[in-house]
Amino acid sequence: MSFDVAFLGLGVMGYPMAGHLARAGHRVKVYNRTAAKAHKWVAEYHGLAATTPAAASEAADFIFCCVGNDDDLRAVTLGKDGAFSGMQSGTVFVDHTTTSAEVARELYSEAARRGFSFVDAPVSGGQAGAENAQLTVMMGGDEKSIADAAPLVDCYARMQARLGDSGSGQLAKMVNQICIAGLVQGLAEALHFANRAGLNANDVVDVISRGAAQSWQMDNRASTMIKGEFDFGFAVNWMRKDLGYVLSEARKSGAHLPVTALVDQFYSEVQAMGGGRWDTSSLIAPLEKVNTF
Repeated sequence: MSFDVAFLGLGVMGYPMAGHLARAGHRVKVYNRTAAKAHKWVAEYHGLAATTPAAASEAADFIFCCVGNDDDLRAVTLGKDGAFSGMQSGTVFVDHTTTSAEVARELYSEAARRGFSFVDAPVSGGQAGAENAQLTVMMGGDEKSIADAAPLVDCYARMQARLGDSGSGQLAKMVNQICIAGLVQGLAEALHFANRAGLNANDVVDVISRGAAQSWQMDNRASTMIKGEFDFGFAVNWMRKDLGYVLSEARKSGAHLPVTALVDQFYSEVQAMGGGRWDTSSLIAPLEKVNTF
């Protein structure tokens, strides 16, 4: 079954995700703050472009969104010509932005007041996961809305799950980022130690990646960390944004996250080195003083 779909936000994640929906046979209308990106997408996938979020959302059965942060999400939903002003009763809005749980609950309540549904559905898997339809999607919201959206989310996800009520998807993404931050710092320190100890870091990784130390980060980032290559993947600026949400939520709940807070500060050192757009694996850069492998 095909649906009328809107997709708001065509960044490195949203662009291919919207493309997967179009390739699956859905009728997709896109909106992007920079109109040229929307026109490029239309030329590639043969959908339609809209000049405002409201125009993209008119008559849509499902609306998907992947923008930058809380403020961006509020702008495309509640702002002037925002999507919420153009949505029909019964429509499902699925937000793939990584935001605070607070804004997810706020928009869930506002959507319910207006007669439609809001699902918070942040993703993990990065640009490669989006391009290869291998994303993991963590979802919070009403069971029926999530079930209704599931076949469309399957167009770009290898795993999706409802974790609870509104905000639960964002809280689960925070758990994900806590794990990643600690793992990358551990890997950075391990490679730095191997270098200082006079070992061949590549040879060491080849051995230990077949044991208990193995991780996705080791398999996919160790070799580039050793080379000092950080010009791809998930940017430090975005990780600091996410960790800001994590630490704010931890203060509210009383959770104690000493390692996460410390790694956040290490990422601030990377930013101070001019590495805000570097991949998150650049945590090794302050240790190696911009890589001396």
